[in-house]
Amino acid sequence: MADLPSFSTKEFYWLASCFCGIITCKLVYDITGFISPFCFKGYGKLSDKEKMEWNNRGFSTFHALIAAWASLYLLLFSDLFDEDSSNDLIVNRSSIISNMFLGFSIGYFLSDLAMVFWHFPALGGLEYVLHHGLSMFSISLSLMSSQGQIYILMVLFSESTTPFVNIRWYLDVAGRKSSTIYIYNGIALFFGWLVLMHIPQILDLSYCRIVNFLHSVLHVGPLTLKIGMRNIGRKHFAYIN
Repeated sequence: MADLPSFSTKEFYWLASCFCGIITCKLVYDITGFISPFCFKGYGKLSDKEKMEWNNRGFSTFHALIAAWASLYLLLFSDLFDEDSSNDLIVNRSSIISNMFLGFSIGYFLSDLAMVFWHFPALGGLEYVLHHGLSMFSISLSLMSSQGQIYILMVLFSESTTPFVNIRWYLDVAGRKSSTIYIYNGIALFFGWLVLMHIPQILDLSYCRIVNFLHSVLHVGPLTLKIGMRNIGRKHFAYIN
């Protein structure tokens, strides 16, 4: 009998973190549905589609907060990408923490994409599938090759604007579109995108320009498809409605 291939410790961490991401999304989805009626009295009056998207945005926001914090920590506060911390090129550096975080993000994208397909096109159209597909492809390549993680982390830091996008949708569904908090949230979202899009000019780093290009393709580029199209994906695209 042929010997079965064995998984290395690194591969085990990849699979475990990906599975953890999927389970976390499921738990946050259920928790959001459980606590929402206590936080928003109008939750019970929402349609089944709105409740499903409401809960879905719950784990979207949770992942965005984790992604922003983890990316910021790995890029600025850890010594992973410090010039003097290793003889390896910066683009070839990785760690157990960064690998597990990327695996966790793949778990999130898989969970969200599964919901998009299951409820298609209620949660987003083909451009949303393209966004998640490209995201998982780039993260997977970086994870398996242990290269270019600094670029992926900088792109994932752009998830820091996602909570503002989701809050905008929550306020809209809750009938608070004319409220002050809706305006303040929109201003925060605008300046958040403004800062993210101008980081390359501020830092004047060549690799930041690459990240800016990737960010534009994955997050801004699909927005231009809104003109003349229907069933535009929510979340990163919803704020321009």
